Amino acid sequence: RFWGAMTEVKREAFGQMPPEKGGSVVEKFILKSDTVKAEILSLGCIITALETKGRDGKFSDIVLGFDTLEGYTRKHPFFGAVVGRVANRIAKGRFTVDGKEYQLFLNNGPNSLHGGARGFDKVLWSPQVLPNGVCFFRLSPDGEEGYPGDLKVWVTYTLSGGELAINYQAQTSKTTPISLTNHAYFNLSGQGSQDIYDHEISIEADSSLPVDDTKIPTGAWWEVATVQGTSFDLRQPVELGKHLQKFHLDGFDHNFCLQQAQARHLVARARHPPTGRAMEVHTTQPGIQFYTGNNLDGSLKGKGAVTYPKHSAFCLETQNWPDAVNKPHFPNALLRPDEEYNHTTWLVFSAA
Repeated sequence: RFWGAMTEVKREAFGQMPPEKGGSVVEKFILKSDTVKAEILSLGCIITALETKGRDGKFSDIVLGFDTLEGYTRKHPFFGAVVGRVANRIAKGRFTVDGKEYQLFLNNGPNSLHGGARGFDKVLWSPQVLPNGVCFFRLSPDGEEGYPGDLKVWVTYTLSGGELAINYQAQTSKTTPISLTNHAYFNLSGQGSQDIYDHEISIEADSSLPVDDTKIPTGAWWEVATVQGTSFDLRQPVELGKHLQKFHLDGFDHNFCLQQAQARHLVARARHPPTGRAMEVHTTQPGIQFYTGNNLDGSLKGKGAVTYPKHSAFCLETQNWPDAVNKPHFPNALLRPDEEYNHTTWLVFSAA
């Protein structure tokens, strides 16, 4: 049935920004295939719902978020959003480019996190509907959040069967650090489930980055640590709850170092044996931040008025290594005016 391969794309109004935030209408884009339904907002390119089939053939929404726009305009931990200009942490919010020092807003203890006070997650993007997806564009002006250069950014979501691709492209007028990712929080048993302990996780990484107590990589070149024989060895699938117990871990919030290839490669897999749902992450990025929702505390009311307690979701954020702009031996974090930033991450959903 050839038509079964087609993706349906719909757009509708989702809500209106409060007057103090411009009052614009926020749109929702619905991408639907036979096996996946994704809903994405023009605010922050937020994935607000993602329904996939379990082995019983029934759809469940597997990402955390809110039913209404109001939830997303208040403070929340970047549910489903594209974060930038630089994902993750920049130490002391400071970096130097071409001999000039830049100071960013500090929003994570002594560091700058996920683009600053008003990053890419909190702004409206201009959408364009594609045959199988949607492309969002924005111009981040020179000096926005302290970053240099006019930065043109395109984020494109396309759905094909069980595969959701997220492509990030950018061009700049001045050399700037950039690292874009999507910060979706997943629970393969369905959002609103109490924990992720029965999930199996594997990450194709031989090394990870030790961090200081503010989550900044310590960064000496020899401190890209092998995962062998440690709690970070996730090369074979582990059952998360048992693994956290075995190693007395509070959870993960760490960057895993991937093979540095510009080609697509499989980097992580999550599986929920009770429902049969599985998700593969493929990417062109050099790193992936594995985060187990350690800071969720049950205070946020999400979709269907459920609360989101600690460890009720996980994130697999494909990106450059944290603080790479300040670590010369980390993968290059700078985009120059004659270059194009172009990375893709593919989320592949299945049920078995």
